[in-house]
Amino acid sequence: MSLTVLILTVILLGGSCGALLLWGALRARNMHYWIGSYAGQSLQRRVWTPDENVDVFIAICDHWEPRCYGASDEQALERVRRWRKDYPELIAGLHDCSGHLPKYTFFFPEDEYRPEYLDEIRPLVEAKIADVDVHLHHHDDTPAHLFDTLSAFRDTLYYRHGLLRRNPLTGQIQYGFIHGNWALCNSRPDGKLCGVDAELTILQETGCYADFTLPSAPSATQTRTINSIYYARDLPGCRKSHDTGVLARVGQAAPPGHLLMIQGPLQLDWARRRWGMIPRIENADLHGGRGPNMERLKLWMQAGVHVTGRPEWRFIKLHTHGCKDDNIDTLLGAPMREFYEQLRQLHRQHPNFRYHFVSAWEMAQLVHQAESGAMQPNLTGTALI
Repeated sequence: MSLTVLILTVILLGGSCGALLLWGALRARNMHYWIGSYAGQSLQRRVWTPDENVDVFIAICDHWEPRCYGASDEQALERVRRWRKDYPELIAGLHDCSGHLPKYTFFFPEDEYRPEYLDEIRPLVEAKIADVDVHLHHHDDTPAHLFDTLSAFRDTLYYRHGLLRRNPLTGQIQYGFIHGNWALCNSRPDGKLCGVDAELTILQETGCYADFTLPSAPSATQTRTINSIYYARDLPGCRKSHDTGVLARVGQAAPPGHLLMIQGPLQLDWARRRWGMIPRIENADLHGGRGPNMERLKLWMQAGVHVTGRPEWRFIKLHTHGCKDDNIDTLLGAPMREFYEQLRQLHRQHPNFRYHFVSAWEMAQLVHQAESGAMQPNLTGTALI
């Protein structure tokens, strides 16, 4: 069943009352912010099949919060140590089509900073199976304070922990970013959990190479733009300036003053309907009881996130909160390993389906490779394009 069929069915069965009930159901999940864009994409999208000739880049971007839900110092450190110990064991032998092991990106929250947490996971970075970028929760902030906070934390990660990297052209330290509570660019309707309208500009000024916050559905912070890789800039006097932007495109350079936005897939899951009618939201969130699997992969592929002009390169940015007690067993347990093994089996059955594990940083570099016109991906993950 498609969205159009659902709407027509409701109207035919219940007339205007049915349509109002449907609209109320959409608003209850904040789907009215993006359902128009989804419907437009659905008209253009064709069904994905594993036989297609594609290179698929998979990045897991973890809102990695060791102290979530009020964990004590001891509990938080135990979570961190479990990641250091169990993650290498989980991924052992599970190489992708480029010969690389799965790569995990820890978006570490400035507001939970403890040097011992980062010292613990540093060996994973050295082993090239993990990377670290920046996560931030803030409220009622000011532009000046936000600039200082991001600059200081960026420098701490680079100088104290040997993390992040410099732009070889400018020398500036760079970082990827995920906004806490999804409230990028002060995008909540109530203005809470951020406070800075001009956040995109400050991110660029402090060295952000790309934002990975979205999708945020069912939050009201979800943008109208979905399933896209695009560039956004601050619009004076406006919140949620990243609601729309300029699509990344082959042969087109990044527009000046714009920040790269790499979105994960956002789909309607018709196989998991509420009341047999309303589809559930597939937002690429990995959590306890709903880890990755082949059915979800089909939805992620169907979302078709790509650089315009290079549809055979598909970008799948997944997200999670990997230190939550109800998530950690899934992310460091059998569901994840089974998914990696299923990917390998899918490639064996359909050699044109090539999958590659990448960090957030590497995913951004692949975007720039596509923009530059590259026909084959360079997966060294070292060069800034």
